[in-house]
Amino acid sequence: MKRHLIHGLVAGVLSALAGIIYLVIYEYFTMVDFNTLINEGAIAGSSIFGTMLMAVGYGLLDKTNKNKFIGVLNVLIMLLSFLSILGPISMTLPLEFEFPELLPGLAIPMHFFPAMIFFGLEPFFRKRV
Repeated sequence: MKRHLIHGLVAGVLSALAGIIYLVIYEYFTMVDFNTLINEGAIAGSSIFGTMLMAVGYGLLDKTNKNKFIGVLNVLIMLLSFLSILGPISMTLPLEFEFPELLPGLAIPMHFFPAMIFFGLEPFFRKRV
């Protein structure tokens, strides 16, 4: 389980860094400030929380010797990532925000960073037989 939790933490930190860098670049190029809606703390917290949940799922499957269900867990993670974008898509922003139509372009890619980085790092944390 320790290996899975380290995997989740590393993936969460890298995902948080990717999200924060993306936020800074996106706001710089679009010249729009969404810091009242999306800030660095929220990005870091949600990234680490999400990847730790993934790690717990992997750990539980490993502990119960149900590794054949990792594919099912991966599909579930992908579906949850896709469902999570419904929030930014359906959000109606107050009129005082400049260019509210740019929010989905900022938020939606970040919803895929945790799973993408978690899956990308998985071979480095795979148990060697």
